[in-house]
Amino acid sequence: MSSREPGSDTEHRLQCFGVEHLSDLECLSLLLSTRRPGASVSRLCERLIERLGGLGGLEAASYSELRTVPGLGAARAMRLLSAFDLSRRTLHSKWLDGRLVSGPAEVAQLLRARTRRLRRESFQVVALDARHRVRGVHTVSIGHLSGAPVHPREVFLEAIERRAHAVVVAHNHPSGDPTPSLEDRRVTDRLREVGELLGVEVLDHLVLGRSSFYSFAEEAERPFSPASSRAHPTSAAVSTRSVRLPS
Repeated sequence: MSSREPGSDTEHRLQCFGVEHLSDLECLSLLLSTRRPGASVSRLCERLIERLGGLGGLEAASYSELRTVPGLGAARAMRLLSAFDLSRRTLHSKWLDGRLVSGPAEVAQLLRARTRRLRRESFQVVALDARHRVRGVHTVSIGHLSGAPVHPREVFLEAIERRAHAVVVAHNHPSGDPTPSLEDRRVTDRLREVGELLGVEVLDHLVLGRSSFYSFAEEAERPFSPASSRAHPTSAAVSTRSVRLPS
């Protein structure tokens, strides 16, 4: 019989071969264990994956959903949420810094990690320099299922502080349908007017759906970069392209 303590084999393989050689269950067990991973923690991890539909479902789960899993207390639920969000922030930060964006599809892809888990509308601003390199992204407001209040002051405040030459604004539709509302059109016109006065061009307003997006710039046949392809207003204003973060 082996004299190793429970979980010591996992530790040995991690030290010798790296964490990438551990299974999903082993990684989860290490995250949720306060000491060495044991059988009870392994069973909890199996329940988590089975109940929430794999790692994808676990990553998308809310705090209240996690708490419905027997054996997963508040501390472990918060630990899971923090771990997944740190991973998203790290990926987003590496992909974001100084990135040159050439059109609405790239901006939609950039914002997907920030909005895909939200069940309420949120309004985002991407600040760009004169060459359309990203200088920063910030959330202006988070609202309710059918809207997020937005004021031009909040939209342009951080952009001005970052000395942005232009901005792309965006918000998500929790319903998954990116078709813009009348209010979306009014907000777009208002922000463009204020941007003109401030000398910060509003290049586009994106409405993010579940797997597609709507671009006001494409609708008006005003792509914000020479590298962007022109859209036909009758067919391409709502993009059917899937927007995913790179692996």
